[in-house]
Amino acid sequence: MKIGHIISTMDNHDPSRLLKKMNIKKSAIIINQTNEMSFKRLELCTGTFDVYNFKERGIGLSRNNGLMRSNFDITMVSDDDMEYVEDYISIIEEAYRTYSNADMLVFGVRIHENSKTRNPVKKNGRVHFLNCLRYGAVTFSFKTESVKKANISFSLLFGGGAKYSNGEDAVFIWDCLRAGFKIHSVDKVVADVYNDQSTWFEGYTDKYFKDKGALFATLSKTFAEFLCFQFVLRKRKKIIKARTSLEALRLMFQGIKEVTQNRDER
Repeated sequence: MKIGHIISTMDNHDPSRLLKKMNIKKSAIIINQTNEMSFKRLELCTGTFDVYNFKERGIGLSRNNGLMRSNFDITMVSDDDMEYVEDYISIIEEAYRTYSNADMLVFGVRIHENSKTRNPVKKNGRVHFLNCLRYGAVTFSFKTESVKKANISFSLLFGGGAKYSNGEDAVFIWDCLRAGFKIHSVDKVVADVYNDQSTWFEGYTDKYFKDKGALFATLSKTFAEFLCFQFVLRKRKKIIKARTSLEALRLMFQGIKEVTQNRDER
């Protein structure tokens, strides 16, 4: 079982140091968005790693560039602020033996943010439409062949460097479920991620809520408004300091309208 990573980074001048900091083993494709175009292969004691420098921006574009080049049996989606636990390879191998029919597994990742730690993966279980949006891309692993056969890729409309802020991970896992993937959560922790300095979250601004509405409309034209209501209900204690529930919904509905109009025009 060949396990490898797609690692997204920007303006990185020392990929060997990055790999050591992240504790990456075996194989990885590093997509470094910078101001040049180049390629090099690193042969290190820990494995073989391909480094691509691209003169472009956008997290979806970065991950797609890695995905199209991935020949791993299992692909891990990785950010450059992650650090993998020492035995993560054996954890992943064992999980895919246990869930041999799974197309995709989401693993436990301790997310360190604002002096707090959380883990979106609480237990082993089936991932479905009602719970899939809790999992971010850093928890994702998948059978590369399954994703390529289903022609699934990361959205270029959502995420850092795109028109709408975050959401490329939500669209990806939603598309996987829509394609009929068998997805399971595994409560074994494989990494820590340190994102005290978010690259996209600037508070509960007008754009934040409009982008959420646009995301929900992209996921489901039928259930977009329902997704907005459940989001406001779940997050009301946090957003109430910046917006009333009605204000938040009004902005989210604007985002729905924008996506719906663009879809109808096409």
